[in-house]
Amino acid sequence: MPGDDTPSEDGSECTTSMRVLETIGEADGVDPIDLEPPLNDVVDASALDLLFEPTTGDDMTRHGRVSFTYRTHDVTVYSDGRVELE
Repeated sequence: MPGDDTPSEDGSECTTSMRVLETIGEADGVDPIDLEPPLNDVVDASALDLLFEPTTGDDMTRHGRVSFTYRTHDVTVYSDGRVELE
């Protein structure tokens, strides 16, 4: 599956979109699987997973962030993998 290899809370590999769901779920006290509306109704989760993924042979570090609103949160995802809520 596209995305990076940042471990999730349980130690498994985790995509950017899954980190967003885990962060929102933790903040709202909801299992990420049960979040409504689905993340894809708000942002293209596959594109989010690919956004900061390095390309083969690319030595450049990606910089930037993407922000969107999901549920009652302003979500910012940074190129270093951080997910922040406001």
